[in-house]
Amino acid sequence: MTRGGRARDRTQGPMRTCIATGVERPRAELIRFVVGPDDHVVPDLLGRLPGRGIYVVPERAALERAEAKRLFSRAARQPVTVPQGLAEEIEAQLARRVVELISLARKAGLAVAGYERVKDWLGKGEAKVLLQARDGSERGKSKLSTPEGGRWIGWLTADELGLAFGRQTVIHAALGAGGLTSRVVEEAAKLKGLRTDEQTRGSNAARPAGKDKTAR
Repeated sequence: MTRGGRARDRTQGPMRTCIATGVERPRAELIRFVVGPDDHVVPDLLGRLPGRGIYVVPERAALERAEAKRLFSRAARQPVTVPQGLAEEIEAQLARRVVELISLARKAGLAVAGYERVKDWLGKGEAKVLLQARDGSERGKSKLSTPEGGRWIGWLTADELGLAFGRQTVIHAALGAGGLTSRVVEEAAKLKGLRTDEQTRGSNAARPAGKDKTAR
């Protein structure tokens, strides 16, 4: 068992501990940081930067606690500087990352947008993830259900989804099965934790009963 009470699943990859909560999770579920040459804390969303990793769960409160309690310095074993607006910057980077991944899925033929096309994919069982803009009409969104055994992502904006599909705005989209889809779900789950309650509140209100399986 981990310190957070979750069963350890070694099939999910290396485990790391969040410096703010003490929770142990698979590395892919956490946000990695490194200390740069100028002793500034640098987010490493792709996990490729050199240096000893420092990990925080993708939640705004955890990031704010790590900054307020000087936990980055403690983990780095040296004084470090945390950039102002760190949570906002990570949120923006994650949003861009999710948009880029959805765009790649679209180019690979694994994503469609528009109510009718999404409805068609859902009817044929081709959709594995339903995406709906958080600022779209709740009445309109309630007409589509999360794929059976699939996922629902409802905290991107219509502009962000539009950018992924090369349009001005998109309210409804769907992803088919594939590795890119898994990566979208993974990164979108991190983004949800960085978005404020006001940004995600009400997103679940229109989901059909028993169908709300959001990205985790």
